[in-house]
Amino acid sequence: MPSSPYTADTRPAYGTGTLADVMPTALAALGVPQPADSPAVLLRGGGATGELDGVRRIAVLLLDGFGYHLLGQAAQASATVGAVHHGELGTLTAITATVPSSTPISLASLACGLPPGEHGIIGFTVRVPDTGDLVTHIRWDGSSPDPETWQPAPTAFERASADGVECTIVSNGAFRATGLTRAIYRGADWLPATSPREVAEGAVAALARGDRSLVYAYLPDVDTAGHFHGVGSPDWLEAVAEVSEAIDGILAGLPRDAALFVTADHGMVNVTDRLHVDERPDLLHGVDVIGGDGRMRYLYALPGAVEDVRAAWSAAVGDRAELIDRDEAVDRGWFGPKVTDAARERIGDLVVACKGTFAVVGVEGEPPHVARLIGQHGGLTAAEMAVPLWTYRTG
Repeated sequence: MPSSPYTADTRPAYGTGTLADVMPTALAALGVPQPADSPAVLLRGGGATGELDGVRRIAVLLLDGFGYHLLGQAAQASATVGAVHHGELGTLTAITATVPSSTPISLASLACGLPPGEHGIIGFTVRVPDTGDLVTHIRWDGSSPDPETWQPAPTAFERASADGVECTIVSNGAFRATGLTRAIYRGADWLPATSPREVAEGAVAALARGDRSLVYAYLPDVDTAGHFHGVGSPDWLEAVAEVSEAIDGILAGLPRDAALFVTADHGMVNVTDRLHVDERPDLLHGVDVIGGDGRMRYLYALPGAVEDVRAAWSAAVGDRAELIDRDEAVDRGWFGPKVTDAARERIGDLVVACKGTFAVVGVEGEPPHVARLIGQHGGLTAAEMAVPLWTYRTG
């Protein structure tokens, strides 16, 4: 990983070490048949799935916003995190988020075992090609577009369930009926849980189901604290301490034939420099709509206006962001080695990838508080892209 997580980019390591490779590893360990081109390696320094021999139950705990480069600070708040960070408990390695490094993209990549270019949930907010409407995946009510059509690939849970594995999602019940859930968590039962204690108890109970089991558990607390109070703040450290209770609870009840994976969907940077689009009407000339999120914006241009939009935005962002077109972003492999035609259409004509601690905010349709968020993510810095994969097995 780069020595300065805020200044150097980290490219996604598709096929060898991204969130999209975690579930294929878990399924292979549980004996679920995998496609010929599916990664079948355990993502810790290139080790083989043989390190999970005998495992019949796997819990995957995702801590939203808990980036790899934040572990040193997080260790101040939790003895367990400190032991993980110092290599004293289980095995820790750094993998990468997918691109953009934001929650719905990463959750879809993890749950489907696919890069964004294949599952098609390729931005925080994207334009629907057929209608021109914007869909915000995290607030998607599921009415339009249809989730099963928008993301048609089989999920990891569907593949596991078809092979007889008992699959359970342990998460806030409020998320159960959303479009994102319908798109990426098909094939799993839902066990509502909100607090870290409830999540731990639910995960342990779900692990006991059947002869083989796969459990996915989710906690948003660290991400929420980082957004509103900043990484390293007292509120953020308190959130770290609370979610670490879930790790402790799962470890205490982990069956002897089980393994625990702990990972995150992205890291975070504390934003110090903002371009307020609502204060720059000149930047809207030739722009149909703006999607993405603060650290990686998608600009959808009106017909024939791409170059005018490029010139205006290049002048506005300067060296604080990289501005490239859709084809170049795809060619760089940001979204994976394969990008379907449907996914390609959802990417903006131009992509604004923010550097350092810069963000583009004040976009029409976004809640006003979004522009004021301290912690943000979505970009390519190592602070956002690098996420931990910590593995622990009994026996």
